[in-house]
Amino acid sequence: MADIVLTTLNAKYIHTAFGLRYILANLGGLKARACLVESDINKRTLEIAEAILAHAPRIVGVGVYIWNVSQTTELVAVLKRLQPDLVIILGGPEVSHETGQQRIVELADFVITGEADVAFGQLCEALLASNSVSAARAALPKITAATAPDLARLEMPYEHYTAEDIAHRTIYVETSRGCPFGCEFCLSALDRRVRYVPLEKFFPEMQRLLERGAARFKFVDRTFNLELERSLSVLRFLRERCQPGHMFHFEIVPDRLQDEFLEFVAQFPPGTLRFEVGIQTFNAEVAARINRHQDYRRLKQNLRFLRDQTGVLLHADLVFGLPGETLESFADGFDELVALRPHEIQLGILKRLRGAPIARHDVAWGMVYNPNPPYEILQSKTVDFGTLQRVRRFARYWELIWNSGNFVRTAPMIWARASSPFRAFMRWSDWLFARVQRTDSIALVRLMQLLFEYLTVELRLGAADVAAALVEDYRRAGRGDLPAFLKRQLQQRGSSRSA
Repeated sequence: MADIVLTTLNAKYIHTAFGLRYILANLGGLKARACLVESDINKRTLEIAEAILAHAPRIVGVGVYIWNVSQTTELVAVLKRLQPDLVIILGGPEVSHETGQQRIVELADFVITGEADVAFGQLCEALLASNSVSAARAALPKITAATAPDLARLEMPYEHYTAEDIAHRTIYVETSRGCPFGCEFCLSALDRRVRYVPLEKFFPEMQRLLERGAARFKFVDRTFNLELERSLSVLRFLRERCQPGHMFHFEIVPDRLQDEFLEFVAQFPPGTLRFEVGIQTFNAEVAARINRHQDYRRLKQNLRFLRDQTGVLLHADLVFGLPGETLESFADGFDELVALRPHEIQLGILKRLRGAPIARHDVAWGMVYNPNPPYEILQSKTVDFGTLQRVRRFARYWELIWNSGNFVRTAPMIWARASSPFRAFMRWSDWLFARVQRTDSIALVRLMQLLFEYLTVELRLGAADVAAALVEDYRRAGRGDLPAFLKRQLQQRGSSRSA
């Protein structure tokens, strides 16, 4: 049993409970009366409610994010129907702005906006200390704006990673919060302060995680390379303890990488470091419009160095739909990025985060967003709905073909004879959708067959060359027996040679 349950619904590869672990660690005397119940957005709502209520809580704290708000709203509605006296407290970026417009806020008892690490515990103390929770509920304000905590005084959350977390999850850690840049599509533009966790406090926690066997880490710092000496201190700590199987993920600002930083990361074994590189657009006019200032010459220079001189895995982000961006200008930028050869390119569709300053462009650029989460752009003055749909399909198929790693050798054949990789892949994307009429999932062997057909029939590439590339890709992951259609191709090739 627990008086307080902290819960959130995770999305694929996104473990939102990192913030809840901070809250749990900073509950003070209430910590022994609290527990964490994690789930995911694909689990049935009634089963999640059952798991929560099994603890007989008096208070449930819920983390709400853009990718889980729909399912979380349903969960909160069910909990309140089953136990109307249950106190539900919301927190998270999705409910930190525009609270008056949200159904989930209407359903809940309290909302903490901003960083709730300390404020949640203070609210729980007030509620549980009262002789009547209902009276306390009536006396306290529904919306509390949390004061940003002093990171030097916060209790670290890492002891609350379980042995199962250590064995099966990427472990989220942080050494700073905030971002000094004002990119208008991001909530960090609202508060450009950067606050730091003292490294003398962070390093012992990392040491304990490593000793417990943690191997995969994601640093959630918005701008890891902001301060050179600080970032180098972290990298030195990790390099000294680096073992086979370790992976460290960082978000970096690519045009601000300094030579000393670049030279040091070259010392890590290949595949140990993974850099998430936010580029978003190569259109300088569009970037300036949203207050994103980038030195593109330096950016390209640094990415080339990382790709050619280090073993860092590069994941680069682009966003389609920014105000004033056209399909043509985006295509040119995508091609520039392909030429820089990052290992992955994440093509995202612009989302209107609640509270983000990008809303100021809505009228001037005709920005129309989906009213439902995740609030993606539907059309604008420069991009119509049909074009956005094509780009959405492109993004999904790019994930299946390139970012999956399943077609490392075969995928470049799609654009090998074309001047523009983007336009060549768009033609493949349009063809594929016409054939399958879906983007959610395509079985690997079926996708291989379709790719073989497109390359050999539509692009008229040699069947033997395409089959050889597909065989190499298929076997790269250690797969055994070949699909039947590839066997036939190899047999035909053998027969023609014999003849």
